[in-house]
Amino acid sequence: MLSIEGLNDRLFDLSFAEDIGDGDHTTLCCIPADAVGQSRLLIKEEGILAGVRAAKEIFRRFDPELQVEEHIPDGARVKPGDVPFIVTGRVRSLLQTERLMLNVMQRMSGIATTTRRYADRIAGTGARVLDTRKTTPGMRMLEKEAVRIGGGTNHRIGLFDMILLKDNHVDFCGGIDNALNRCAEYQRERGLDLRVEIECRSLDEIRQVLENGKAHRIMLDNFSVERTREAVELIGHRMETESSGGITLDTIRDYALCGVDFISVGALTHSVKSLDISFKSVK
Repeated sequence: MLSIEGLNDRLFDLSFAEDIGDGDHTTLCCIPADAVGQSRLLIKEEGILAGVRAAKEIFRRFDPELQVEEHIPDGARVKPGDVPFIVTGRVRSLLQTERLMLNVMQRMSGIATTTRRYADRIAGTGARVLDTRKTTPGMRMLEKEAVRIGGGTNHRIGLFDMILLKDNHVDFCGGIDNALNRCAEYQRERGLDLRVEIECRSLDEIRQVLENGKAHRIMLDNFSVERTREAVELIGHRMETESSGGITLDTIRDYALCGVDFISVGALTHSVKSLDISFKSVK
């Protein structure tokens, strides 16, 4: 499962500090310290559930004595009225963890729901939908986990686990050959074995990449469907192919039917609608 050791805990600590500050005075003024109760997560909109694992981390981080009774797992399709879990413990803890937990779960579920729509649209084509680095600062690991839960595939996590030579890299470096050759030398010098992807803007650039031979994947940036079809035929499975740039739910299947291996969609994370979920006391 996607994680970088301690990253989520640091995010949750920062989020609690941001929200609670020197104390949740609303809760502290009216809820006794020894009061115990239950709250249930209530689904109010159809979608794909994501963030149950993260919610458990949040509860554990704030109050290890909170008990979570899980009924619906991550990745399940949910509808209004469903109750994925019930939490039992100190009422003060239930109230103080509510907003962070909901913020995370609503956004993750929104991303998983959107991703499932894209993945379903290209089912049976052999293509896979990818996320991008267009994520909320600090929440990348959670958002990429939500993409995976929704049926998508994670691209690189950051700038450290894959080399992606984009148009600016190529232009600043003086062309396709220079960029790929320097990349290969850099990896040799440092003993790295990272996969290399390079963005191409034309069939001529694709030919240069194929002749050079030092890339694993070619990104077809802002290609039309017809040009994508031509590019896939030219590449002929010698390298992986990825379509990128302005691809929507309405057009993604047309690109997939061209025979590309991957289709990256920034909208999975940068402009998604959160799923409507609430956390209510059990009376």
